Amino acid sequence: MPDIRIDDLAEPRLTERQRAAIDAAPPVTMTVEAVLGAARAATGLSDFGAGDFRERLAIWLASYDEDRDLGALGRATLFGECVRYAVARLRIEDLWRRHPEIAAVAIDRPIMVAGLPRSGTTHLVNILAADPRLRSTPLWETMEPIPGPDDIGDRDQRRARTAAMWGGFEEMLPLMPAMHEMAPDHVHEDIELQGPDFSSYLPEWLSRPARWRDHYLASDQTPHYAYARRVMQALSWLKGPARWVVKSPPHMENLPALAAVHPTAIVPVTHRDPVAVLQSAITMIAYGDRIRRVRQDLPALAAWWIDRIEVLLRRCVRDRDAVPAARSIDILFHDYMADQKATVAKVYALAELEMTPEAEARIDHFLAANPRNKHGRVAYDLAGDFGVDVGAVRERFAFYYDRFPVRKEAVPGERL
Repeated sequence: MPDIRIDDLAEPRLTERQRAAIDAAPPVTMTVEAVLGAARAATGLSDFGAGDFRERLAIWLASYDEDRDLGALGRATLFGECVRYAVARLRIEDLWRRHPEIAAVAIDRPIMVAGLPRSGTTHLVNILAADPRLRSTPLWETMEPIPGPDDIGDRDQRRARTAAMWGGFEEMLPLMPAMHEMAPDHVHEDIELQGPDFSSYLPEWLSRPARWRDHYLASDQTPHYAYARRVMQALSWLKGPARWVVKSPPHMENLPALAAVHPTAIVPVTHRDPVAVLQSAITMIAYGDRIRRVRQDLPALAAWWIDRIEVLLRRCVRDRDAVPAARSIDILFHDYMADQKATVAKVYALAELEMTPEAEARIDHFLAANPRNKHGRVAYDLAGDFGVDVGAVRERFAFYYDRFPVRKEAVPGERL
């Protein structure tokens, strides 16, 4: 299969379907009350719990308003995400109110994978989640973590809605699965469980929310990890087991918060050349931006994520010892890709989890069904598409190369 080359990132050639979706996007008002009113109307509920989230929601919305290149579809999408999280918050509070026994659910020794975006964290967590003894967050459940009154039955309608929504999204952006598949049953990031508390770096993937980024980086994330743990308790109460396997890149920049909330957590940390990570991540974002933004500024997009990855990695290097060595392992991407089962075996040993015949059979089946580049391989051009001085970026990340012996991956036009 030939490499996939996306040659219209700067000046997208929109399809008729993409144009129709943009034209059909409804106008939205980025106010807290508009979001909360829509959530109340969707659920018939009104108790959002502790009110401190309103300030964070207001910053999200102000950041979206200040992102002048967001188009109508981008704004409508982000407003819809806020409503989705507010709906989830209402249902979480309602479930806890009706079932206070959820507080007794123990989240013990969760396996919490950290690592840069595009460094194999999604693949690793899906391998581990093949073991039925572990609880995970499939995409359909992160989209709607608590069932509504019409979702109870033999066939959960939440999964059907997620399949329909993401199926339509991938039809509109058909190259997206080659960069990041969004199958309903694949495990998704657990920072989605912080979404109803309106925290994490989630807004940065769909916009350039400078006001929110600055607030997030200046704030202790421990309360939001505690909120996500509360959601995990509810999900385990609804359907066990209670030992979890999750993943999210921001765990790398929040290791003290993670360790404070989950003192028994097992934390595998994947490490990959940040230049390779950068070219993959921003190409994926730029491809999606064709339907979200009215103007593509690829150098600005690159600059944003160079800065963000640097902050994330500096915090990881600073705080790496926040998780004791007895409960953590560093996984180098090139070693992981060379022998995935050996990597999984190391995680199992660290987690004191027996590799049963059933678990191994399920893991083998997942690996066989999901080879690398299953949907094709995208050809990237960091310098040509984004105007990035690769040598200068490598110098900025020298502190990370010095701390972790990741293998540098050559990018177009570079000789290593």
